Amino acid sequence: MRQTRSFDFDTQSQAVRRGVREALGVPAVVMAASFLGFGALVRESGFPLWFGLASTATGWALPGQVALVELLSVGASIVAIISVVALTNARLLPMTVALVPLLRGPGYRRWVYYAASHWIAVTAWAELMRNGHAIDRAWRLPYFFGYAITLWAATLIATAVGFLMAGGLPAYVTLGLVFINPIYFMLVFAADLRQRAKILARCRR
Repeated sequence: MRQTRSFDFDTQSQAVRRGVREALGVPAVVMAASFLGFGALVRESGFPLWFGLASTATGWALPGQVALVELLSVGASIVAIISVVALTNARLLPMTVALVPLLRGPGYRRWVYYAASHWIAVTAWAELMRNGHAIDRAWRLPYFFGYAITLWAATLIATAVGFLMAGGLPAYVTLGLVFINPIYFMLVFAADLRQRAKILARCRR
């Protein structure tokens, strides 16, 4: 079970490597699958590869990225695009507010937390909210960077692959891939809530 995993580290590099290993698996596969669909959407909407990569590199929030591509493709105004994308990604603000205090550790400058906030997305946020308290405070931020940047790199690669393979799969398949990540997120938290319910039930006995 995930709750029994050990998170004992002696150095920052160990914490980073563990974060990389935890990300390289189902999380990276799910994220990559979603961004395959996004890459295909970018090409089918008539935008170049660099646009899709820039969107993933700087935005890294799939609902907002999809909204950006869709609105640009229909010629929406800049004001409308900014408003819709901002509202779509507004969910990231409370997630950042909730996670940054958990990541705070001794010896890190403020700018490091500003940098970390760029990589706070649903999957990385869920991982740290579930397991962050099991990690010593000194190693939480390195672990987060290893985990989140690995997923970010996987989505960049997947965006490019999805763009290049666009047309090789039916449109409903490529669009369906976009929804894999939110489904995975809901399943992860459903399992977590079930485990917490078991713990509460035992405590009440």
